[in-house]
Amino acid sequence: MTYMRATAIAFGLALMMGAPAIAQAPAAGPPPDAVSDPSLKGPEVIKFMGVKPGDKVADIVPGKFTRALSMAVGPKGKVYAVEVAEVVKAHPTALTGMQALAAATADHNIEVTSPPTNAMDLPKGLDVVFIRQNYHDLYDKFMGPADVPAFNKQVYAALKPGGVFVILDHAAVAGAEMNVTETLHRIDPARVKADMAAAGFKFDGESKVLANPDDAHDKMVFNPAIRGKTDQFLYKFRKPK
Repeated sequence: MTYMRATAIAFGLALMMGAPAIAQAPAAGPPPDAVSDPSLKGPEVIKFMGVKPGDKVADIVPGKFTRALSMAVGPKGKVYAVEVAEVVKAHPTALTGMQALAAATADHNIEVTSPPTNAMDLPKGLDVVFIRQNYHDLYDKFMGPADVPAFNKQVYAALKPGGVFVILDHAAVAGAEMNVTETLHRIDPARVKADMAAAGFKFDGESKVLANPDDAHDKMVFNPAIRGKTDQFLYKFRKPK
């Protein structure tokens, strides 16, 4: 999932910024994002995060919410667009596309980095860390796989006391085996809660804004029957003060 989405984002941004596109890519406009596509529920998601002007936010594997976050934090805030090296290795245009977006942002408040997942070196004192539809990828082979407990500890250490880690992902059936992260690109929400508790986070609420009770959780997220309509959980975990 990450590969496909990163490529689409990068290609669309390249077209939007006037950069040369790869020959085999289809002629298409910029992909929709949380600013332009109402189905992504951008305003609702940003409100749930609690992002406000002046905040410092890390958007890990950035894409559809980066521009919305930039607008939310404003000229006195900062968005750290963390395009992890494992994704960039497969799709370099994910990085160049995000760099183009950062250069074109009116407030010039997006800083793009490309560290390895296991050594992100996030700035300290962050208000919010956000990962969209990519937490499950941490368990996949192409990510190393990542050292998930260490990843979560990196996020915990980077957040200021009272800061939040917000995770949006495709829900798997309750009790699903971990191999569904590879086969269906989903994860059991209970596993995410357990991971966060192990890292020291406190569960601080959920939003049903992208939930779909009609999703049986048995199809791969790219299956045409469910693509764009998956049941997605949106959780907020807080670092205690």
